[in-house]
Parts: sequence; structure tokens; C-alpha cells
Amino acid sequence: MLLTISTEHRPATDLGFLLHKHPDRFQSFDLAFGRAHVFYSEANEGRCSACLLLDIDPVGLVRGKQRRQDEVLGRYVNDRPYVASSFMSVALARVYRSAMAGHCKDREALADTPIPLRVKIDVLPVRGGGGFLLSLFEPLGYRVEAERQPLDEQFPAWGDSPYYSVTLHVTRRLSEVLSHLYVLIPVFDNLKHYYVGEDELEKLLEKGAGWLADHPQKAIITRRYLKSRSSLLRQALARLVQDEGLDEGEEPVAAAEEREAQLEKPLSLDQQRRGAVMAALRGRGARHVLDLGCGEGRLLKELLDDARFERVVGMDVSIRALEIAEKRLKLDRLPPKKAERLQLWHGSLIYRDSRLQGFDAAAVVEVIEHLEASRLSALERVLFEFARPRSVVLTTPNREYNQLWASLPAGRLRHQDHRFEWTRAEFRDWAEGVAERFGYRVGFLSVGPEHETLGSPTQMGLFELPEGG
Repeated sequence: MLLTISTEHRPATDLGFLLHKHPDRFQSFDLAFGRAHVFYSEANEGRCSACLLLDIDPVGLVRGKQRRQDEVLGRYVNDRPYVASSFMSVALARVYRSAMAGHCKDREALADTPIPLRVKIDVLPVRGGGGFLLSLFEPLGYRVEAERQPLDEQFPAWGDSPYYSVTLHVTRRLSEVLSHLYVLIPVFDNLKHYYVGEDELEKLLEKGAGWLADHPQKAIITRRYLKSRSSLLRQALARLVQDEGLDEGEEPVAAAEEREAQLEKPLSLDQQRRGAVMAALRGRGARHVLDLGCGEGRLLKELLDDARFERVVGMDVSIRALEIAEKRLKLDRLPPKKAERLQLWHGSLIYRDSRLQGFDAAAVVEVIEHLEASRLSALERVLFEFARPRSVVLTTPNREYNQLWASLPAGRLRHQDHRFEWTRAEFRDWAEGVAERFGYRVGFLSVGPEHETLGSPTQMGLFELPEGG
């Protein structure tokens, strides 16, 4: 496995001072699982690239260990020598210890200075897909390039592998980048080669100091890093919540229970959509939130798990959906303080309802396409004229994207209950008309994988009242 750190910060050879590794030397380090080699593929005033290459001894890893007979082959035939994993984190901590701590005797000011860095990882086993990869690095300011590798180039019909060549671009202090890599690389791979105990909890909190408590995916990062050790997970999240400045009795931003079902599968469009809605609500500082057309309560669960949302109301026209939501949310077993923040209402979006007034924001997620087009004007007045929240986050399918799904016959809508699906131009015309009629501003975002000509599968409108509106 190979990890390359490059910079074009002039003089670029200062990278050697920061890493405490001279560009003119090839250095090797003995590790319990093999050897680590450090060398520079280029080193000049304009560009410098330091390479960390791990040479894993797969036989040495299992020598002298008793294994069940059915495990023997898997211990010798595996991807451990070829992928960035917990081995890489151990090597980073050993080989770049001083750099990770931010020490640079000859260049202390440089160690405290953000510089442009490029990190290339060959290869990373990504459990969760490209969307999950972005969700871990982008909140920390990285621009991510990811190339998925095929299982076998000679047999393309076998499809893609879970392995990605990943390149990260960022301007940060080198010590911060190394700490991010130390924590996040093992998150992608559950086959840790060491026992996860109290010392790993302390390492996580030490290396995550200053950034992990505020990360939107902190629960899943913590869970994977600690290899789903529930007792350690509870301790870690409790301490991170305190670091974030929340009251001890509040729930963490993303409860581990909700993340458990997402660990072993790629992020679905539904999950990406909820993530985008949550980000929009947080970004607008909402405290009192309506989930209109809440269905079975998936978004409500995430809203309730984030203590910054002080009042959460879910409303749906289907009593059956509300009953399922109540069971999903386990209302009868919620702590009293948490239960007080949630209400479920039976109601319709096409009838004026005074209960909907006084909220900071409303989420209307994949709802309008279930209404007859003739009923949209009623919804517009109920939501934008009478309820009039400060912000409205609204999503709906993009019909143009449908042709990319082979399982969807031409002209068919995505769901049998959809009354219409709009193109991007049709949605923009409707949303801009609503904003003009009711005094809102509106912006647009794409949700899900974006095709260069057909757009993304979900389109989002972000409506906001101007100050004094």
C-alpha cells in the first residue's frame, strides 16, 4: 500500500523538514507486521512528494497463531498487503510521529502554517461507496477525487471492486492532515489487526481533538474506528458531546443506533437526500422544524437525534404511516426530555391549519409529486402564505434522470402513486413562481450522483424569507 503526500508550497522541499525525513535519503522502519519505507519521488523548489510504502508480511501476521481450519485460507489469501487500513495508521504514527504532533524544530512557524497539500492513497477499501467517502472528508475541507478500481481489468463483466484510488486536496497544517488520516483510514476497513480496547479510545479522542466533535459523521466514524465495541462507543460519544458543548443529557448529533443499519452498505439515494435536507436545516440555524408528509419517520429520527432541533413536528395525511412512525421512533421508550421535543400530527397539506404557524423551517421531502397538479395551488397557500416558515426545504424527483435506470420503462414514473414528475426547468419555473408570489427567495441544489447532461436524480429547492419578510 502506498500513501503519497505532495505540496507545491515554495520552497516545496520544506516538506522534508515538516516530515523529519530528508528528501535525499531512502529510509526503512521495522514494524510488527512488516516494514515501512519512506522515499521522495520528486523534490525540488516547485514540488515535493513524500511516499510511505508499506511492505506487509502476510505469513508473519499469522505465524504461531491458532486458527480454525476453515479460516486458514483466508488468513493467507486476503487484501491486507495491498490496501490502506489500520496498518497504515500504525505506520503513520510510528514514521511521522513528530510531524503528526506538529513539532518542527527548524521550522516551527511553518508547522503552524496551513499549506496546500495533495494526499494520494492507493488503494482504499471503501465500505459504503463513493458517497460515504465524500461524507467523511468534505466536511473537513477536502476536495476529493476517487477512482473506483475494477475487480479484474481483463474481465470487465465482473464489475467494480470496493477499492478506490483516492486523492485529497486541501490547504491545512500537515499535522492536522496526518491526524485526519490516522483516524479516518481505519474507518473504511473493519479488519483491524489489533485488539480494540481503552487505549484505542484514548487514541481516537487524542487524534480527533479539535475536529471530530463537530464532524457530521462523528457517530459512524467513532463506531467503525472502535470496531462496534458498544461500551467504548458510548464512552467516546459522551466525551465528544461534552467537547461539543452540549448538555450531558442531550443526544449526540447522530445517534449510533440510526447509523448501525448504514455501516455495511453504500449510501442510498434516500440516505443522501435526508443528509442534504439535514445539512440545509442545520445551515439555516433552524430550531423548530416541521416535517410535512413525514411518512414513516425516517427524517424525524435524524431530526430528533440532533439536539439543536428543539421542537420537531411530523405531519402526514396517513394515519397508518403515523402509527409506523411512532413504532419506528419508539416513542413509548424515549427519555422524557427527548420525547417532549417531538409531536406527530394527522393533517393535510391542502387545508389551512393554524398549528403550522410559528416554525423556523419546514421540510417537504418527496411529497408534492404525490398531489394532483390541480391541488398544488392549495399547498402553496397553506405552506407559503399561511404557515409561512422562515425556510422551506423541498425536494422532488428529476424526471430527466429516469432514463438512466434500465429497470424503468420509458415514460414511466418512479412510483405508482406519483401524479407527475418535473424536469429541472419545470421545477425551477414552479419554484421561482412560488417565491415571487409569496415573497421568498429560492435557490437550487442537486442531490445524488449528477449526470453531465441529465442532472441528479433528486432536485432541491431552498426557499427563504428575506430579513423583515
